[in-house]
Amino acid sequence: MKVIDISWTISNNMTTYKDKGDVSITPTKVFEKDNVREHEIKMGMHTGTHVDAGTHFLAESFSMNDLSAESLMGSCLVVDASGVEDVITQNTLEQFDFSDYDVIVFKTRNSECKEDASFDKNFVYLDQSAADYLVEHSNARVIGIDYLGIERNQPDHETHKTFFVHEMVVVEGLRLANVEEGEYFFVCLPLKIKDVEGAPARAILIEGL
Repeated sequence: MKVIDISWTISNNMTTYKDKGDVSITPTKVFEKDNVREHEIKMGMHTGTHVDAGTHFLAESFSMNDLSAESLMGSCLVVDASGVEDVITQNTLEQFDFSDYDVIVFKTRNSECKEDASFDKNFVYLDQSAADYLVEHSNARVIGIDYLGIERNQPDHETHKTFFVHEMVVVEGLRLANVEEGEYFFVCLPLKIKDVEGAPARAILIEGL
């Protein structure tokens, strides 16, 4: 059994969505003075590897309260879409059989970006045709991608909303540079925070389970 960590490292200089720069990790006690080390952290719910629940973009939908731990675990297909330059569409997906997987994760050229690089406004994303296709041709309950957003410049957020209306969870900010296309067991554990629309998470792939 091989465990692959696919989480984004959280740090003060990490990439943030549209370069918001809203991550702050600061020491509150230092060993030289206090004989103990402690830190505090300030960041948004959509920092690094994180989970989006339906209430992120829908007035009435599921929130993080409604997601059990096991709902973010399951059989996973990692799709290598590294050759896609701009957008994943229905045409990108038609060659794959998604019917046997709980989780579908997309590896793109986004994974080549360093964890502390400036935000790439031209990141690869999924359009509505891809979202519609996955709703129609998969049994997945979780869709993941290797950047800080699954959509790009969609004023009505149609990619997110298509998934959320069908009670599918979105996981963003995965790190897949060293992951090959294929079948895995996916585990993602968001922080257990009440009454929020998303949460930072640790995500792994298990090979050979």
